[in-house]
Amino acid sequence: MPLFPIDYSDRKEIGCTGEKVSAIGLGTWAIRDYSRAEEVLVYAVEHGIDLIDTAEMYGYGRAEELVGRVIRRVGKDKVFVTTKMLPEHLVSRDSVLKAGRASLRRLGVDSVDLFLIHWPNYSLSISEQVRNFEVLVEEGIARYIGVSNFNRSELEEAIHATRRAEIVVDQVHYSVVNRNVESTILPFAVENCITIQAYTPLEKGAVAYNRHVRFIASRIGRTPIQVALNYLISRPRVTAIPKTENLEHLKEIMGALGWRLSPRDLEYLEENL
Repeated sequence: MPLFPIDYSDRKEIGCTGEKVSAIGLGTWAIRDYSRAEEVLVYAVEHGIDLIDTAEMYGYGRAEELVGRVIRRVGKDKVFVTTKMLPEHLVSRDSVLKAGRASLRRLGVDSVDLFLIHWPNYSLSISEQVRNFEVLVEEGIARYIGVSNFNRSELEEAIHATRRAEIVVDQVHYSVVNRNVESTILPFAVENCITIQAYTPLEKGAVAYNRHVRFIASRIGRTPIQVALNYLISRPRVTAIPKTENLEHLKEIMGALGWRLSPRDLEYLEENL
């Protein structure tokens, strides 16, 4: 049997909110051609991908502005927007509010669906920074809050620190060839109703050259990219957020939805990677 029960749903719940998003979303880190990226993101949303991830530091704010243009074209109701705040802003509630409102201005929205702490601020306790961060929900800047790059103990402390909001997401580096999450954070997340968002899920394309991934892809008539993404979304509580500015690559990514690897294939990848 695979390490985790297979999740067959292409719609994943955000925390225990009852709200669901596409199992595969799109990220906006290191965009090279903003015009092409905009067209790809619009196409994705129009074809069922409703989760878009960005951050204030991506392109020094240009990525948030890009997502804002996409929202204006497709409608806010069709996009679940996640953005992330730099840890330097977590020192006070006022600083958090100022940075949060700046993100809203770049995005051109009244609120975001999910705001994450991009990584911990090691000059503050986890409890203090999380409590400062909660002001985003209190003031209506974000509907939900979460964290990114928090390890198991940091995530646990963050969960226990909240007073007026819940931590619903931990966004971490996770791929079929980088599986540390599976023995540390993922079991805890499943138990505590936390959604894991897997960033760099394709390892900048390197998964396509892994011989074990290629073996499974060849056997089932899928591409290695599709196998690598399907492996992740087969896990309970896991969404994947690859990035692409290429329409054909987007279509390949979307081809990872609507099916699941068999228990046998998941076991093979678990045992060999």
